[in-house]
Amino acid sequence: MPIRIPDQLPARVTLENEGVVVMDQSRSARQDIRPLQFGLLNLMPNKQRTETQFARLIASTPLQIDLTLVRVADPLSKSTPEDYLQNFYSAWEDVRSKKFDGFVVTGAPIANMPFEDVRYWPEMLEIMDWTQTNVHHTMFICWGAQAALHHLHGVKRYRMEHKAFGVYRHKVLDTRHPFLRGFSDDLAVPVSRYNDIDRESLPADLDILIDSDEVGICMLDDRKYRAAYMLNHLEYDNTSLADEYHRDVEAGLETPMPINLFPGNDPSKMPENRWRSHAHLLFQNWINEIYQTTPYDLDKVGTGEW
Repeated sequence: MPIRIPDQLPARVTLENEGVVVMDQSRSARQDIRPLQFGLLNLMPNKQRTETQFARLIASTPLQIDLTLVRVADPLSKSTPEDYLQNFYSAWEDVRSKKFDGFVVTGAPIANMPFEDVRYWPEMLEIMDWTQTNVHHTMFICWGAQAALHHLHGVKRYRMEHKAFGVYRHKVLDTRHPFLRGFSDDLAVPVSRYNDIDRESLPADLDILIDSDEVGICMLDDRKYRAAYMLNHLEYDNTSLADEYHRDVEAGLETPMPINLFPGNDPSKMPENRWRSHAHLLFQNWINEIYQTTPYDLDKVGTGEW
């Protein structure tokens, strides 16, 4: 698949080493097609790691996609230099007039904070409303999913007694859904969160697609707001959970070992990735559904005129 990202973006080297086809601007201009326009609102502090994870999955389709990296204006990133952000990211204010076929909103490491206390919450409210006029379909991830469910549907969340941390088995509830074509009946999913959503507060028009008896709902479909909510982390690479665990241990925190992650529960061993194929399949299906339903005229996105 060809994905178009900035030539000097560090993620480009990683993706090319993995065999992902990355297209430069001159080559894409020669193709007489309309590339799909995708945006990634990256709320994570380690921008490079997160953008690589999602670019890898967005690249899992034969369609040409132009990926725009977006950030909120308020917080300065402690893990990403400002010049990096200036070179490769657009502030949302700078892209708010654009239209996108697909848009991803990542999680954010602010699980213990009420939504309204987040410094950039006013901007998030504008962005979530903006997706209804400027985006054909949006995928909200983890905290982003909880925030969108709270804002768009009034869904309540609560702090769990213990952090859900590890790789948990989940069951697919609707194998006929376009996003889940080709999925197994159950799958392994990386989970890292303190909060869960209250099932009783879910409106009837939200469809639960993936669920777990151990750690709750994983994915929902929202036809009204043209959105999907992924509460967990299929985008994670092999060591995402392990790095989080080792970081907490080094900081002296009493962090339990991630469930079902390390072979033989030995944290010195490299974790095995048992979710990669489903992550790629989910994004292939999602992007294919966007391609099948988005208007050719990008200006019509969000208008309902097609």
